[in-house]
Amino acid sequence: MKKELFEELLESVEQAGRIRKGLLKPSRVFKYRPVEVKRIRAKLHVSQSQFAMMIGVSTSTLQNWEQGRREPEGPAKALLRIVDKNPKAVLEALQG
Repeated sequence: MKKELFEELLESVEQAGRIRKGLLKPSRVFKYRPVEVKRIRAKLHVSQSQFAMMIGVSTSTLQNWEQGRREPEGPAKALLRIVDKNPKAVLEALQG
């Protein structure tokens, strides 16, 4: 690795450390609006227990999402976004 690139990388790592410690503000922050789980479930016209079973989570987890106590993460969040975009196709795939 060229010295110039290494120094740039080292500077980035040091900045990340200062950001993590709260000594420096990040240059940009990515925020995603919360997934509207109840509205997405309503598109499929299914109950909480049916929807929870379809996407592989417990009913209590789904209820926590719908009531804003928790937020979906990772694969669950991705699946909810897919359901939101194309509920009919997802319903067919998950029931098939």
